[in-house]
Amino acid sequence: MNDSALPADDEFRFLAGDAERVGRAAPLPVVERVRASVGEGRVVSGLRFGAPADPEVVALHGAGLNAHSFDPMLLALGAPALALDLPGHGRSDWRDDADYRPQRLAPDVTVAIERCSHRPVALLGHSLGGLTAALVAASRPALVGRLVVVDITPGVSPSGDAGAVAEFITGQRHYATVDEIVDRAIRFGIGSDRAALTRGVSLNTRRRPDGRIEWTHHLAHLDALPAGGGGARPYAEIWDALQSLEIPVSLIRADSGMLNDALVEEWRRRLPRAEVITLAGPHNLHEAAPTALAEAVRRSSR
Repeated sequence: MNDSALPADDEFRFLAGDAERVGRAAPLPVVERVRASVGEGRVVSGLRFGAPADPEVVALHGAGLNAHSFDPMLLALGAPALALDLPGHGRSDWRDDADYRPQRLAPDVTVAIERCSHRPVALLGHSLGGLTAALVAASRPALVGRLVVVDITPGVSPSGDAGAVAEFITGQRHYATVDEIVDRAIRFGIGSDRAALTRGVSLNTRRRPDGRIEWTHHLAHLDALPAGGGGARPYAEIWDALQSLEIPVSLIRADSGMLNDALVEEWRRRLPRAEVITLAGPHNLHEAAPTALAEAVRRSSR
């Protein structure tokens, strides 16, 4: 993965406030934008925390988010880390086929990790990123020493369990103000902290020539979110990937998130050796409860 200098667009303007929010006493780490060519003329972009050290943690965000979603959590964690923009998100290239199923994302993520790390990493994935992370870990066992999945299981039904998230992402294409988007996020249960939501929205939108604000990720420009393979449980085949793993696996559940008790019980039945941790907060735990999530990731590594 080659570092790439960017114009001064102030994408790191929230880092000092993020550090203060999570009570970080240490100085800010070096944080830089990096890019990796992953084939077919496409690039995956990301944020490296603590360069030039190899990352100990690699973080994959959920649908409609980006690598900056993890800034507060990674500052609280304090370990060398890499947060990737999934294809079609943030500064990573959009796919020509607009196919953002976990099965399509995993090969690109695998290449990006191979380019930036010379040792096994703790791979943390939230929502869509969690499903993708499971496939990465199964396909390249030497790359991943530990897997942490946040508020998702392969049993989720996009039209049911994830329906609110899908509607939030695709239900409205453009807005007059950032506040309008924040109000909508609160109505959809995405979060309740206006400051945190305003920060996240500001880093995930752009202003069009007509003055309206739109999301930077490709999903908001599609008619619907891509589903795994059709049917009510399109991600069910990813159970096989999880059950094949011989590394430590943890599920971190948000108590006000996407997972119900039945989905968590299915996880326990299929993966009886996997740890399950429940944290207070909504689906986007890394934005709403970054300090608690960082501590849970630390505990799961002991």
